[in-house]
Amino acid sequence: SSEYFIYSKFYSHYLIFLHTGVCGDTLSVLQAPGFVSFQRGDWPVSGEKIPDIVALTMGFSVPEDLSWPGLLAGPLFQRPRANVLVVVRGVDDLDLPQSVASYPLENPVPFTLDSVAETVHSLFAEDTPVVLQLAPSEERLYMLGKANAVFEDLPVTLQQIRARLSQDGSVLSSLPLNSLSRNAEADLLFLSEVQVLHDITALLQRHRHLAKDHSPDLYSLELSGLEELSRLYGKDSPQYRDAKAILASVLQKFAEDIYGLYGNSAVVEVVTVKTFEAPLTRRSRSILESKQISNPGSPYNLAYKYNFQYAVIFNIVLWLMIALALAVIVVSYNLWNMDPGYDSIIYRMTNQKIRMD
Repeated sequence: SSEYFIYSKFYSHYLIFLHTGVCGDTLSVLQAPGFVSFQRGDWPVSGEKIPDIVALTMGFSVPEDLSWPGLLAGPLFQRPRANVLVVVRGVDDLDLPQSVASYPLENPVPFTLDSVAETVHSLFAEDTPVVLQLAPSEERLYMLGKANAVFEDLPVTLQQIRARLSQDGSVLSSLPLNSLSRNAEADLLFLSEVQVLHDITALLQRHRHLAKDHSPDLYSLELSGLEELSRLYGKDSPQYRDAKAILASVLQKFAEDIYGLYGNSAVVEVVTVKTFEAPLTRRSRSILESKQISNPGSPYNLAYKYNFQYAVIFNIVLWLMIALALAVIVVSYNLWNMDPGYDSIIYRMTNQKIRMD
């Protein structure tokens, strides 16, 4: 019958959809410890809520409750040692079969992890955690804490990264380039971002002590090489398909390395977005900027170090001053209204001595 034909046609399309995978912008969790409970499901998540998800996975509070069933409340006294968020622009999905969970991303507005970075820095300032935010295509770099010492050799500008590609140990010697060229600008941009991922894990392996401290680390990386390749060659081109397969393999290996370096206590998320709905307007801070330094003791234009005892000392001084002021007012009032004949023992004894004489 016609109804059976319509139903069978719909069912066949549904099977094709399941076989090809979920299309559209996605949030994929590649690695997560057992105490960070991501639930498998197709619950959509808004792009503006991703910083809240990162904060909750690290055990921090958020201004508003997150009514999203994809993440359950974890134990109170356990938190991951690191959270790594990689944003891949120019692609709506990647073949990441080993991911813990994957969720459709709706309302892909631009977002940053600045609020999470400020929380990490304010709560663990004395432990100097690693905070690294990097966008190689825009040459944007923001580092705090121990990241200044660990990643000082990390290539920042595109010129430095491309020079790194010609050195020993670059990814060009280990990646199957296939249709990608070493001379095209767009291809070099993509390969430069892959090189940055490789160098981050190499530097962390050299400084393994970072994963053993008590302060959580935060990494935020933004990759746009695929976006340039799709714009130049098109999404049906062999260059784009080869780069997409390379990036999926590299991200899977990157997540495994980070997870292992932090003792299986790290969360690695990947956000794939074809394009953002609005341009991101933010003033990034770079350690390479040489502007007027507000703190003469810091060459990186950082604020003065915050002391956690400031709030305690401030309250002690404030209420002590109020108590002393009230005491002075009460004593002054009583002295002003005092009767020397009855309230003062000196005058009382003097009057009795005069009467006896």
